[in-house]
Amino acid sequence: MAVYDLEEQEKLEDLKAWWATYGKYVSAAVVTAAIVVVGVQGWRWYQHSQAQQASVLYQAVSQAVRTNEPAKAKDPAAQLVERFSGTAYAPRALLLYAKLLYDSGDKAQAKAQLQWVIDHAGQDELQAIARFRIAQVLLDEKQYDEALKTLDARTDEAFAAIYADLRGDILASAGKSADARGAYQAALAKLDAKSGYRTFVQAKLDALGGPLAVPADAAGAPAAPPPAAPSR
Repeated sequence: MAVYDLEEQEKLEDLKAWWATYGKYVSAAVVTAAIVVVGVQGWRWYQHSQAQQASVLYQAVSQAVRTNEPAKAKDPAAQLVERFSGTAYAPRALLLYAKLLYDSGDKAQAKAQLQWVIDHAGQDELQAIARFRIAQVLLDEKQYDEALKTLDARTDEAFAAIYADLRGDILASAGKSADARGAYQAALAKLDAKSGYRTFVQAKLDALGGPLAVPADAAGAPAAPPPAAPSR
């Protein structure tokens, strides 16, 4: 029994010595792990809370759009930008707010909201929509060159047809009929054969004289032979 007690005492002394040397590191690791767990849980709660608050503000903007009341959309839209810009609700709300502002005649503020979406949305689809709408506003303001530059940005293939169609509208308004016809043809080439939107694009193309003529050599017809060398 004495031997057993001696062995236990030695183990206890070894444990005390080990703890004296490494205990602070173990404690730090445990505390760090606890902080990480609490931090992750806190972050999830924070994100959920942020999303809930942003959702309420988004609904306020959406309701203002439905009732056509720009003044009621202003404050919730501003709060989304200031407090919840990292949520998915902010850029979507500003797209709605921009349309409301445009419809009410405030084109400058409409463009400002759309530019925020381009700069901060972080989603290609939302940025493409914002660029498209800015180009529409610029067309309305007869700023044709700026509108075309806006559409020059690389965008998803899903938006290629409507971008080409709007480019045609801008070029037609600028008096560049041939270029507009080319743009409308490009839009038709991108549109699905069953899309009802083709009717509108085709009507605009026909109004300008129809498709551009394809050069004979481009269509696959044999090119005219070169003139024979003069005989000596």
